Amino acid sequence: MRENPSIPQHIAIAAHPKMPEAIAEAATIAAYFAERGMNSVQGTLEDAALRKQVKSGEFDLVLAVGGDGTMLRAASLCSPYNLPILGVNLGRLGFLIQIRREEWRPALEALLKGEFWIENRMMIRAEHVRAGKSLGSWHALNEAAVCRGRTVHPVQVSASLDGRLLTTYVVDGLIAATPTGSTAYALAAGGPILPPELRNILLVPIAPHLSVERAIVLSEGTSVSITLRSGDAVLSVDGQVPIALAENDVVNVRAGEYAAQFVRFGDPGYFYRNLTAHMNQNPLIGMQP
Repeated sequence: MRENPSIPQHIAIAAHPKMPEAIAEAATIAAYFAERGMNSVQGTLEDAALRKQVKSGEFDLVLAVGGDGTMLRAASLCSPYNLPILGVNLGRLGFLIQIRREEWRPALEALLKGEFWIENRMMIRAEHVRAGKSLGSWHALNEAAVCRGRTVHPVQVSASLDGRLLTTYVVDGLIAATPTGSTAYALAAGGPILPPELRNILLVPIAPHLSVERAIVLSEGTSVSITLRSGDAVLSVDGQVPIALAENDVVNVRAGEYAAQFVRFGDPGYFYRNLTAHMNQNPLIGMQP
C-alpha cells in the first residue's frame, strides 16, 4: 500500500474495446473532467495512440472502464511504467474493481481531493521454453495455466520448484496463480483464496486423476517449472490466445518484475467485503454460457 499519493493531473480513460456501454460511459467520465477544467484522453485499450502515450509517460492515471478482463489488459499495459489504474465496473463480476458504475462520481470526487491509496498487487512472469530456447514471455496478473488442448484426454505434466522435482500430475491442467488470480480460474478449480497483499505463487491442479489433488501455496520467491510430459496441451496466460505446447516444452513461472497498482478508497477491508458480496450472490447464476 502506498499512502499519500499525488492527485492525478493527466488521466487516460480507457474503455473495453468491444463493450459499447463502456465506451459511452468513458465519454461521460471525460465530460465530467472537462466540466472541472481538467484535460483527459479518451480511447480504448486497443488504441495504438493511447498505448503509445502510456508508454511515453504522458499520464499519471489510467481509468479503466469495463470488467475484470479490462483490468487485466490495463495491468499488462500499465504495470511496466508504474502507472496506477482505477477501475469502473460494467462487467458481471468485478473481483478486481472496487467502484461500480453508479458510484464513479463520488469516487472521482474523492480522487480529486486525494482521498485514496494505492494497492500494489504481485504479477508473475511466465516464459515458454523449448529445447532450451525461449519462445516468449509474458507478465500476468491472474495466472499462467498449462491445460489440455482440443482432446478430452488428460495430460501429464511435471512440476519442479526451484529446479527440484515436486511431482508429476495426470490432469486436465495445472494453474500457477497469483494471490489476485486465487479468485479467478484457480478458485473455480477448487483452490484457496489468498489475500491480495501476499507475494506467493499458488499451484492448483485441474481435475487430477490419481495425482496430488490439493492446491499448494509456494513460499515467497519460489519459482515453478511446468514440463509437458505427454498429451495435447496449451499455455494460457491471463485468458489470452492459447499457445500450443509440444512434449517436453517447459513453462517457467516466477514473481514478475512489476506490480499492478490499483487506486483504492476507504480501508483495506474492501477486499473481503467485495469477496463476500460475490460469494453470497453469484451474478453468473442464470446466465447463458
